[in-house]
Amino acid sequence: MTTDERRRSAMKPDNRPQVEKVAASLRAEIMAGLLPARHQLTSIPRLAVEFGVSTATIQSAFKILKEEGLLDSRAGAGVYVREGNPFAVRAAAYFIPTDRGVTYKILDVSEGPAPADIAVALGEERAVLRHRLMLRAETPVELSRSYYPASWAAGTALAGRGKIRGGAPAVLAELGYPEREWSDRISCRPPTAEEAETLEIPQGVPILRQFRTVYSDSRRPVEVSVLIKPGHLYELEYQQVVGPA
Repeated sequence: MTTDERRRSAMKPDNRPQVEKVAASLRAEIMAGLLPARHQLTSIPRLAVEFGVSTATIQSAFKILKEEGLLDSRAGAGVYVREGNPFAVRAAAYFIPTDRGVTYKILDVSEGPAPADIAVALGEERAVLRHRLMLRAETPVELSRSYYPASWAAGTALAGRGKIRGGAPAVLAELGYPEREWSDRISCRPPTAEEAETLEIPQGVPILRQFRTVYSDSRRPVEVSVLIKPGHLYELEYQQVVGPA
């Protein structure tokens, strides 16, 4: 037995239901642009032959992708790929909401003990929390919890329930903590019940979790945010500019 044969024999088989396999294959083609926006999909009987499954399985796979917002259908027009998916965003410590066509709803502002991982990243046990929901065309697309050291953020605009002109960076700069750099840790997991309900996430869709730390001068942490994004709506774009050698 060759090395490749041994590797393949040791691989864990994909035991997912056929409908999930079909949906995964079509989803991958849509996200890769192989099935572009407004593209009409092959007929259900032909796809059933292509995948070696029943027409009912194809219909169920279409239903999954319609719930995720990737497909749509009209009488006489068949099933086609919707526009605007995924929502590609350039990762940044802050962006002006109107530049992305989004709005924010403040869910909570409070002061209290920081969660353990937040306290470690901030270097303080207590924090001011700003909990927000981001919407794009009235569709919920992100839950965020941003934490600021309570030792100097308490009593500032960061602790108020109103929206901040220029966002948190403006307040941080006024307080003498201008944003200089940031870092992200990104993971993927199933959503909690709160996340699934608030972000209207279809069953089986995971979330992207960004754990973001923003630093000021001397690499002092001034903000730690946990950003929750529905996995079927997002692509994150990171760009690094490399100077001349």
